[in-house]
Amino acid sequence: MINAIGSFYLTDIDKEIAMTEAPNPARMTPDPIAGLEGVVAATTMLSHVDGQEGVLVLYGRHIEDLAGKLSFEDAVRHLWQDFDLPEASGLREAFGKARRAAFAVMPVLEAAPSSLSVYERMQLGLAALPLSTGLPDAIAISGALPVFLAASHRIATGQSPIAPDSTLETATDLLRMLSGELPPAAHAAALNRYLVTILDHGLNASTFTARVIGSTQANLKQAVLGAMGALSGPLHGGAPGPVLDMIDAIGRPENAAAWIGGALARGERLMGFGHRIYRTRDPRADVLKAGLRLLGADNPKVRLAEEIEQAALAALKAAKPDRPLETNVEFYTAVLLDAIGIDRILFTPLFAVGRTPGWCAHVLEQQETGKLIRPSSHYVGPMPA
Repeated sequence: MINAIGSFYLTDIDKEIAMTEAPNPARMTPDPIAGLEGVVAATTMLSHVDGQEGVLVLYGRHIEDLAGKLSFEDAVRHLWQDFDLPEASGLREAFGKARRAAFAVMPVLEAAPSSLSVYERMQLGLAALPLSTGLPDAIAISGALPVFLAASHRIATGQSPIAPDSTLETATDLLRMLSGELPPAAHAAALNRYLVTILDHGLNASTFTARVIGSTQANLKQAVLGAMGALSGPLHGGAPGPVLDMIDAIGRPENAAAWIGGALARGERLMGFGHRIYRTRDPRADVLKAGLRLLGADNPKVRLAEEIEQAALAALKAAKPDRPLETNVEFYTAVLLDAIGIDRILFTPLFAVGRTPGWCAHVLEQQETGKLIRPSSHYVGPMPA
C-alpha cells in the first residue's frame, strides 16, 4: 500500500510473506545472462520501450504526444497519476514549495570541499535534504534537484547561489537560478521539452538500481541517491558531453567523413549513435531535433551537427550493414542543451533532474509489490577440499 505522503508500508502479514517466500528452483536459470539482456524483472504501468519499432510510451501516451506539448510538471503529473499524492494535482505550486525548502540546504553545499564535482555536490545536497517538510517525499526530492544543480554550478564557478522563485515553472526557474536572469521563453520551452523527453525510459541501469534499493524498503532518498550513482557511469548517462567534444573535434562539415572514417577504423565508438535497446531510430532524438528547429536560431553548431549526423549514419551503415546504429537521444541532447547555453559539464546532472520523478515512481511501484529483488548468482570458484 502507498500512503498519502508517498511512503510505502506493509502489513504484518505482508512482511511475513515477503520474508518467508522461498525462490522457486524451477524458475532459476542455470547459466547467468550477461547484462540481464532480455530478462523481464518488473511489471510496470509507467513506460514501455519497443526497441524494434522505435517507440516510447509513458503511461499510455507516446513521447511525441508529451514532449513539446506538456510542461515538465504536467508530464510528471501524468506519470504519477496512479499514486496517492494529493499535491500532484498542483505540481507547479508543490515543486515551487519544494525548491524553496531545498534552498535551506545551501550552507551544506557551500561548506563542502571544492574538489567535489557539480554532480557530487548535488548528491550531498540530497543526502542533507530534510524530508519532514510536509510535502510527499517524491515531490520534495524531485523539486530539490534543480536547486542543487544550479547552486552547485554557481559555487563551482565562484558565484553565490540564487534563491528559487517558487512562482515559476521548474524549467524557467532552473535557467534563472543558473544565469541570474529570466531566460527567453524559447529556451525555457526547449528545456521543458528535454526534461519531459527523459522523464522515464523502462528498466535502464539507474531505474533498476532505484527499484532494487526501494525493494529493501529503503526510503526514496536512498533509492534516488543510488540511482544517481548508477547514472554517473559513462555507459549510462555520460555520453552527451562527449558528443560536443566530437563535434568540436570535427570542426567543419567537410571534415566529417574523414574524421568519422578514422574513428571507425580505430574501433572507436561514435558518441550519440547506437543504443542497447533501439534497433532503429531513438524516438527521443527526433523529439529533441524538432525542439532545435523551434528555437529558430541560426546556430552554426546546429548546422554542423546535422551534417555530422548524416555523415555518421552513412559511415555506420557501410561499416556495419547488419547492425543498425541510429542516432540516439544523447546526440541531440548535447546539441539542444548547448544551443540554450547549458554548460556541457551539467549534462549528466541535468539528466538526473529530469529522470528523478521517474525514479521515484518506479520505487513506489516496486514497493507496492512488497517483494524484495534478490536474484541468484552462479558460483564458478573452487569448492572446499
